Amino acid sequence: MHGHVDHATFLQQISSFLGFYYIALAAMNGIAALAIWRGGRSKTLFRVGPLTFTNALLWTVVAFFFLLMAPLAMSGSEPLMRWVSMPDAFKHAADAVMGPVAYSLGSFLILAVLFSFRKFFVKTWVAWLGLNLSFLFMGLSITDPDFAAIVTKPDNVPIVGLIFLLGFFTWLATAKAVKNDERIARGEKPLEAVDNEKILVWPDLVYTELICMVALTALLLLWGIALQAPLEEPASSVKTPNPSKAPWYFLGLQEMLVYYDPWMAGVVLPSVVIVGLMAIPYIDFNRRGNGYYTINERKFAYVIFQFGFLVLWVTLIVMGTFLRGPNWNFFGFYETWDVHKVVPMNNVDLSEYFWIRGLGREMPRAPEGSGAGLELLYILWREAPGIILLIGYFTVIPPAMVVYSKFFRNMYLKMGLIRFMVMSHLLLLMGLLPIKMVCRWSFDLKYFIAIKEYFLNF
Repeated sequence: MHGHVDHATFLQQISSFLGFYYIALAAMNGIAALAIWRGGRSKTLFRVGPLTFTNALLWTVVAFFFLLMAPLAMSGSEPLMRWVSMPDAFKHAADAVMGPVAYSLGSFLILAVLFSFRKFFVKTWVAWLGLNLSFLFMGLSITDPDFAAIVTKPDNVPIVGLIFLLGFFTWLATAKAVKNDERIARGEKPLEAVDNEKILVWPDLVYTELICMVALTALLLLWGIALQAPLEEPASSVKTPNPSKAPWYFLGLQEMLVYYDPWMAGVVLPSVVIVGLMAIPYIDFNRRGNGYYTINERKFAYVIFQFGFLVLWVTLIVMGTFLRGPNWNFFGFYETWDVHKVVPMNNVDLSEYFWIRGLGREMPRAPEGSGAGLELLYILWREAPGIILLIGYFTVIPPAMVVYSKFFRNMYLKMGLIRFMVMSHLLLLMGLLPIKMVCRWSFDLKYFIAIKEYFLNF
């Protein structure tokens, strides 16, 4: 996958791109410094200190730092480009600790920290610093052939751009929500209620759309010239790509196939998502937050949505795109995609854990020559631990939420029995995915219920 050139030749091939990359970053920060300086002492979101001079000087220093890195990157010399490369110790350590558990838990913890300290992270200078660090990470890492082969693959370049766009719009929406929450706490109206003047479709909206259309057309032309079309060899029934991946927007579903049967991952779970989205207007009793950005007034809905979208969908797409390699094995960012890598995984069902490993006896099996009814009874008896566990999961937890949680008790009183049960079961179904993932990684647990005789596994 990564080509057949040596490391010195590879560095020479990317030196021109990397040099202009750092020049672009220097120009980006130089423009930001100039904008702050021209803003004078007026209020600015870029403010990091009491003086505008300090703010402008900070980003000027950052621009000068990137400008110094540009000639080192453009040299193409291996000794010089070591100074603009990620240290080998860091790459080895990152690959050593990287795994499905570390990746998933790390993503969840990062998002939890960002949410908990959102008032700090929505500050523009913090977001701008984070953007620079992200670009710096990309620049330092792209000198690694394995990392570069993944992120510069024509199929994956749009995904890299989508990640940055997703980060920007998530920050923008959160920043607006934090401002509105602060205004509401002071007894003021949200910004959307203050600035609610009507805008005419013509010429305001049409003119803006025309500019966007021209700009996007030019971007697509440049994109088509700069990047080769991601065409592969003609399809063949005797030779399939390894790894064989779905389109990026289905990689979350393909990742779910590791933990569920196709009928569950490809039919039931997507249907539940669609039905759940359709049910939101009917089960939502909170009328606040309509028409303006807010978090505090809809914290539960916000957290559940961001967890479902970012943690259970976007992170799975990123995992499937950049970390799932040949044979669907998990690879680190700087690890070579070796087609000969073999990762043994024991697939142990819950019934096997219970009967064989727990009780030390064979699993129940119908006598030979038994009828279909008796055989079905033995199957149900064999899978009774998983059946009881799942029934308990969906029947015991909802009332426990009401009894032991004041938050859910108030929600139950406002929603009523039917709406609360629908909402709680949708939450429990969503929570089953991370539970199943952790059980698979930690205990090699494949199925809670394994009725393989009828291809009914869960």
